[in-house]
Order: sequence, then C-alpha cells, then structure tokens
Amino acid sequence: MESAGSIICYWIIALAIVIFSVLTVTTRKILRAATYLLFTLFATAALYFKLDYEFLGSVQIAVYAGGIVVLFVFSILLTTRPGDNSEQLESRKRLLGLLGAIAAAGACGWALCSRCADIFTSAPAMSNPTMHEIGTAMLGTGYGQYLLPFEAVSVLLLACIIGGVVVARKR
Repeated sequence: MESAGSIICYWIIALAIVIFSVLTVTTRKILRAATYLLFTLFATAALYFKLDYEFLGSVQIAVYAGGIVVLFVFSILLTTRPGDNSEQLESRKRLLGLLGAIAAAGACGWALCSRCADIFTSAPAMSNPTMHEIGTAMLGTGYGQYLLPFEAVSVLLLACIIGGVVVARKR
C-alpha cells in the first residue's frame, strides 16, 4: 500500500505534465513554448525518479531537457525573432487539427488496448537489467536494437542545425 504523500506527489507531477504540455502547444510565443516544453520534460524526469527509474530520469534530463531543448532554443534564436507571436490559425486548420488529434488518440487507444489485452492472463517474470544490458540494447546492431535509429536521429538533428544556420545567414 502506497502512502498518501506518494499519491499526492504523483498527482502533482501528473498535473504539472498536463498543464505545461497544454501551455506548450497553446502559447503563441515560440520561445515561451520551448520553456514550457523544458518544464514538461523536467516533470517527466521527476515521474521517472519517483518510480525509482534513476537511469531513465537522468537520460531524460541530460538528453531531452538538456540537449534537445537547447537545440530548439538555438534554432529559434537563429531563425526567428523570439518576441514575435505566431500567426493565428484559421478555423479550417483548427478543425483539421482537432480531427487529426481525435484520430491519433483513437489510434493510440486502440494500439494500447490491443497490445495489453493479455496482460491480465500471464505476466512474465520481471528482472532488473544491468547497465551493460541497457547499453547493448540501446546501441547494439542486432535485431530489436537501436543503433541505426539513434544515428538517423543524429543526422536529422545535424541537418536541422545546418538548415537553421543557412536560413539565418541568408538574412
């Protein structure tokens, strides 16, 4: 049985994630949106730490909150004036966005329900992986390992940085 303080802490973190996520996509100032994204990522890391996933919490802070948000901020500062407001969306675009969000939520719900249908029948025994096993799974080249996607994302981020510099130099 969990303590009341632990449950309250979970709800505070979950509420922070929801509030900052909504603020990220609803603000019209792009630099402010990047700041709200940073707070969302920190709250997600806090949730990982609360669940005793220290490695995931550390990666969340180092890679996402540290690296990706800094990359976003540099890209914003290189390509736009940070104090400018983004354009107001037309109603047709809002309706398409709402329909897309509903379709995506439905697809995610279906995937979650179909994937977890047999979770109550038999659950495999869980074990804590070592750092070596995590490193091999993340950066291995075998089946189900993630070196190729990791390198693809690295090349994509490098292309984004180069594109931002090229756009900034044309001005």
